[in-house]
Amino acid sequence: MDFRNEYKNKLRTPEEAVEVVKSGDWIDVSVSLGFPSLLDSALAKRKEELTEVKVRGYLVLQPIQMIEQDPERKHFIYNSWHCSGYERKLCDRGLCNYIPMIYRNVAEYYRRYLTVNVAMMAVTPMDNHGYFNFSVNNATARATMDAADVIILEVNENLPRVFGGREEMIHISEVDFIVEGTHEPLPTLSAPPVTENDHKIAKYIVEKMVDGSTVQLGIGGMPNAVGKMIADSDLKELGMHTELMVDAYLDMYKKGKLTNRKKNIDADKGIFGFALGSQELYDWARENPGLVTYPINYTNAPEIIGQLDNFVSINNCIAVDLYGQICSESAGTRHISGTGGQLDFLTGAFMSKGGKAFICMTSSFTDKDGQIKSRFYPTFSKGDIVTNPRSQGFYLVTEYGMINLAGRSTWEKAEMIISLAHPEHREQLIQAAEKQKIWIKSNKR
Repeated sequence: MDFRNEYKNKLRTPEEAVEVVKSGDWIDVSVSLGFPSLLDSALAKRKEELTEVKVRGYLVLQPIQMIEQDPERKHFIYNSWHCSGYERKLCDRGLCNYIPMIYRNVAEYYRRYLTVNVAMMAVTPMDNHGYFNFSVNNATARATMDAADVIILEVNENLPRVFGGREEMIHISEVDFIVEGTHEPLPTLSAPPVTENDHKIAKYIVEKMVDGSTVQLGIGGMPNAVGKMIADSDLKELGMHTELMVDAYLDMYKKGKLTNRKKNIDADKGIFGFALGSQELYDWARENPGLVTYPINYTNAPEIIGQLDNFVSINNCIAVDLYGQICSESAGTRHISGTGGQLDFLTGAFMSKGGKAFICMTSSFTDKDGQIKSRFYPTFSKGDIVTNPRSQGFYLVTEYGMINLAGRSTWEKAEMIISLAHPEHREQLIQAAEKQKIWIKSNKR
């Protein structure tokens, strides 16, 4: 077949391609580096012609022109599956709404329930067989395309081609329009510096790990910091199976720790759904046979995770109450991030032989007035979203220690949780526990 001729026939300018969008349509713009910046700018120019175009995306790092040029939200309504720092600021401005989800189910949301009038995504250049690669943005890409009435691909010359186990590409015959153009360098995500408390938390976790563990790191500075410390530990023969690939895995690889040889499934392959980090990380992923991308309904499936012995899940949270409920996505009603795959990996790690799921947090934070505030609450009552129910809490870690909440009664949970709080806040939490009748006289003070 003459794929190049078909390519030419479907090639449009960004402005021509977005003419297909109508008022009231649902538009999907993919995840992170799959965000189609040329199409975004072209569609933003049409704002006066359009009303209530609803847009779905997530973990977008650069400004979204459709939103930035429509501050009154008359023309474009943006919605995110999981907020980046930029999208969090959009939420603060009333320009973004979160879509609650369990990550492993998102593909089925698209295939069974959601309307996608136009799917737009940045991809690698087409290969000689007529395929475009989703690069480091596999995640939910294929499911979104399968649900779409119209598919527009934006060829980004900077995206690395990545080997895939499933659903990592789309063929020219399935595509309606293609656009080309010059792109800025790929957005990168820098990890914050490792703090003293990060070191303390990482030490507790590393002591619980064994050689041959398969590691999942969640999004955020603390899991990445813990991962970097794993790279500097004495652990060896580690594996990777994660929704998100970050630079900590590259650190493990450089130190000779990440081999993937001991994995029960996908041996010799590091498995990931999407990647965010440095340009060096993206270069590492480029046509690397040791790194394979799968959709999230594989990477996050508990029945898959459970087949990996000694699976270690490392995620962070915002707050915990005395009942063991874990909030990882909001501060009161202020939206911060999202559920992501945290609940997926808590479940999967429990199913793993020797598996462990760690939720990390600092015991306190300093507010804008310089006051030290606890991350432990008597109970959630100000709109904090419960990401993980108290029945799904296992290992909880702060700079003051580690506990395992599995199978503990309410008074046991309260005592253990308070032991992780900043010493200045413990007496107040004990008084709250007594008032809530989850403290008994034999409890320690």
